[in-house]
Order: sequence, then structure tokens, then C-alpha cells
Amino acid sequence: MSGEEEENAAELKLGEDFVKAKCLMNGEVSMILEHRLEQLQQVSEDPLNQMPQVFEKSLQYVKRFSRYKNPDAVRQVREILSRHQLAEFELAVLGNLCPETVEEAIAMVPSLKDKGRDLDDEAIEKMLNDLALVKKFE
Repeated sequence: MSGEEEENAAELKLGEDFVKAKCLMNGEVSMILEHRLEQLQQVSEDPLNQMPQVFEKSLQYVKRFSRYKNPDAVRQVREILSRHQLAEFELAVLGNLCPETVEEAIAMVPSLKDKGRDLDDEAIEKMLNDLALVKKFE
């Protein structure tokens, strides 16, 4: 093996592809695909024109698994999670999986407890409570 580090999501070692990548939550992907669908429908001369199957399946998937359906709620979730200086990967995982307890959040994203971060259990709990409020009032 060369001198490269092994990838490990628990330690935020995600590889070169993720260094500058922006990770999206399912709700954000859904908003983007729905917008694109509207654009395609507006310019299509044939209203019965079929979307590529992969497009349709992708849209169905992100709609089904998005925890937040309202675009404003999706924006609020990103804003809440961004306040905590999370890595893009951590933000997307927490926004998609919506853990309810600190223990669940740490099990899903072990890097939350990395040394040198300001995320103690109270901060994580406040973040999860803020997310729960968004979900409740969506």
C-alpha cells in the first residue's frame, strides 16, 4: 500500500473526492430535481415526453427518504446544522437520518466526538432539539 491514508468516514477521512465536495441532504436533491423537472416540462413540445428512467427513480427516491418536504424546512435544517461547524458529510448524514438522541447521533456520526471540537453532549442535544422543532412545525 502506498503512503495514502485509508478512508474512514468515522474519522472524516473521506478521500480526495470529498475534500471540496458539497454534500446535499435528500430534501435538497429533491428540490433541485423538481426544479429541473419543471424546466424540462416548460420547454418540452411533447407533454407526454418521458423523463429518463434514472431521473424519475432518483426523484422518487429522494422524495421518499427526505425527512423534510417543505423547502423552507430544508433550508432551516441546513442553517441549524451549519451553525455547528460540521463537515459537509456530517451535515448531510444528520439532516438525512434525523437522530433523536445524542447517542444515536454519535453512533451515526462518530466524528462528532472528535477532540478539539466544541460539540459536547449538550450542544449536540440542542442541535437535535432544534431539528425536531423544524420537523414538528413543518
